[in-house]
Amino acid sequence: MPACTGKPGLAQGRHLCWLLCAVTLKLCQAEAPVREEKLSVSTSTLPCWLVEEFVVAEECTLCSTFQAKTIAECGSTGYIEKITCSASKRNEVKSCRSALMEQHLFWKFEGAVVGVALIFACLVVIRQRQLDRKALEKVQKQIESI
Repeated sequence: MPACTGKPGLAQGRHLCWLLCAVTLKLCQAEAPVREEKLSVSTSTLPCWLVEEFVVAEECTLCSTFQAKTIAECGSTGYIEKITCSASKRNEVKSCRSALMEQHLFWKFEGAVVGVALIFACLVVIRQRQLDRKALEKVQKQIESI
């Protein structure tokens, strides 16, 4: 005999809880921070901005569709900034995270948190109504037995 027989509210709540956990896990994986640097044994293959000081020549901007296909740094975040390394005077591009992208991710996270809070608030209300109904039935049975 299944454990949830006779308790439809509890079974629905359990399934809903697992669904929420799966959705939350999927959101957390989607929002995982992107690692910008790749460590290598040889320092000659490292970008200059990892081993020396640099100056930002052009602020963080959204990659065009052409840049996204041709520049590898556009692949991780979709934004790049142009930099000039101080010692070697090399001009390079570096993947970056824009303020607009961060703001979008923040509001997406806030929306997910509010959504999960509303769902759990509804679950609390439903469970409280079930418990109130059971308590009322118990009191009615006790009054009828007198």
